[in-house]
Amino acid sequence: MIEFIRGTIEHINPEYIVVENNGIGYQIFTPNPFVFKKNHENMETVYTYQYVREDILALYGFKTRQERALFVKLLNVSGIGPKGGLAILAAGQPEQVVRAIENEDEAFLVKFPGVGKKTARQIILDLKGKLHDLLPSISPDLFTEDFDSVETVPSSLKDLDEAVEALKVLGYAEREIKKILPDLHKEQLTTDQYIKRALQKLLK
Repeated sequence: MIEFIRGTIEHINPEYIVVENNGIGYQIFTPNPFVFKKNHENMETVYTYQYVREDILALYGFKTRQERALFVKLLNVSGIGPKGGLAILAAGQPEQVVRAIENEDEAFLVKFPGVGKKTARQIILDLKGKLHDLLPSISPDLFTEDFDSVETVPSSLKDLDEAVEALKVLGYAEREIKKILPDLHKEQLTTDQYIKRALQKLLK
């Protein structure tokens, strides 16, 4: 398996990033592609998981090894595929997901696209008690980011449009997204921040 790819971010879209390493561009699907920044001078490390099935060969990438570990564990749950795993991790709150599993909080888990009561129960049955090793070193909870204190840049409709497309890729229905759009239009955020803000509202 490819442990990680270190290179420059050449392309970002709502579904994946392209990392260039030694003249090869790797297409890597990520929970929130916009957490990565396009920069031809700085090298970025992306921790990867190679997903192989009869009809698909794809690379999935994460900011930390812990996020990748949780993704792999989610893939082992019946009813959870790569798309579902990415949607669960997209909010940048793996610690909260782990706690929901340990606390048998089905109500929280069913808020993710494609996760119904049966799948939520299966996640809890399969993973409860098996995730403690992730908690001490898991990445900070970005979901509770204080948007009033972070530095923002003047936004454009393109930033919000990209965020909306990313939410659709994750599996959120257009009707769900439309409900929160009026609030998002009031803010001036980057694409990444729009996605986090939207997920904050969708998962309430």
